[in-house]
Amino acid sequence: MLRCVLGVAINLFMMITTAYPLSKSKKRFTGRNIYMAFYVFTMLFGGGLIPYYILVSQLGLMNTIWALVLPLSVPVYSMVILMNFMRQLPAELEEASMIDGAGHFRTLFSIYLPVLKPALATVGLFAFVYHWNDWFTGALFMHSPENYPLQTYLQTLLVNFREMLRQSGSNYYELLRRMNEQTGRAAQLFLGLIPILVVYPFLQKYFTTGLVVGSVKG
Repeated sequence: MLRCVLGVAINLFMMITTAYPLSKSKKRFTGRNIYMAFYVFTMLFGGGLIPYYILVSQLGLMNTIWALVLPLSVPVYSMVILMNFMRQLPAELEEASMIDGAGHFRTLFSIYLPVLKPALATVGLFAFVYHWNDWFTGALFMHSPENYPLQTYLQTLLVNFREMLRQSGSNYYELLRRMNEQTGRAAQLFLGLIPILVVYPFLQKYFTTGLVVGSVKG
């Protein structure tokens, strides 16, 4: 849960502060196309798993929660959705704010954010689902089992379920009689889905609007 809360907060902050300047025209933001090309490039090409591992190791993030939330702090696909949503907002909102003396940060956090709820709910749900379902980075960067995210821990159970039953002691055959391997794996998978089932109904009313409007290319 700590990873989800911290990861989603970092993702939202980075996406908002990145999408806002990129939503401006190149006349207002010199070099916009260069920055946009940089982000699009990262969507198409990656450095590979070994450089990724070496980078996290050299930064001293191994076996810490920061290895799970910092490397992918800007989900570019979700950022583009948020950027396109901002581009659909009336320009008069920003103009009125600037006339009243507000700067860019005041305009962003006081004027834009209240009308960005559908888009923020959409990209926030994307970020939450990613952090909750991701098990690979936990297995890759966490050396201590006590630091595993829940999904990494459940993955080890899925792989080693029969062995863990055997190590449970004298009740092994009784456990096998009452609960087979498939039942245990199904229970573990359902446990991983519970938070998504709880969160999604509250965000569903924003989800369709944010996804459709944010995907419109202006």
